[in-house]
Amino acid sequence: MTAPHDPTVTPQDLTVVGAQLGRPARDVVEIAARCVCGNPLVVATAPRLSNGTPFPTVFYLTHPVVTAAVSRLEAEGAMYAMSDRVAQDPELAEQHRAAHEDYLAQRRRVGELAGTGDVPEIEGISAGGMPTRVKCLHVLVGHSLAAGPGVNPLGDETLETISGTWTPQRCACDPAWRDAA
Repeated sequence: MTAPHDPTVTPQDLTVVGAQLGRPARDVVEIAARCVCGNPLVVATAPRLSNGTPFPTVFYLTHPVVTAAVSRLEAEGAMYAMSDRVAQDPELAEQHRAAHEDYLAQRRRVGELAGTGDVPEIEGISAGGMPTRVKCLHVLVGHSLAAGPGVNPLGDETLETISGTWTPQRCACDPAWRDAA
């Protein structure tokens, strides 16, 4: 579990996220999860970007060490096996659907905070392939880190799988991120 934190976005956070992503952060509403050292791990992004584009990925994984670990699993095709399990296991399918519903509720909450209002273009569409398949592990991990254990079972499973590379209990941040501010 990540350290308890204030989700308030500071200029320092935006600088760190920009360094993590290698580009300026866009439309960040909250820091949804932080490293034990306080750096951002996941940002909550407005469901409609300031340029008017609908953006379904409310929980955006920013930390490059976590992102790389998840990317390796995706390159190995882990999503396909997970999708097969969702299709074959009714209990897992129900948990995945519940994660989808939580994701939609969180997007509405973040949208209210951002003042974007309804975004009909993405209404009922979560992210990552939810609720019927697994398309993007980054989304599931971002949701797990933001919501905490037990909300997104496949995100939790992915975090367990990458625990040899990264875990929320251990900082893997680049000290230069803080120096950049």
